[in-house]
Amino acid sequence: MHKYSKGWFVKVLRAHGIMVHPQFKSHLGLYKESELRNLYYRYVEIESAEQNQ
Repeated sequence: MHKYSKGWFVKVLRAHGIMVHPQFKSHLGLYKESELRNLYYRYVEIESAEQNQ
């Protein structure tokens, strides 16, 4: 699976326990790649940064 493809974002977000959109509570598969990327940077990258400190 290509890194940063829509499917990759869905997989990584699910791995972090995010099954639905945190604000809209809809399934991740409904969103465009750009929206998934925003979620990824808002939730997954922040978690990674906090763990590295």
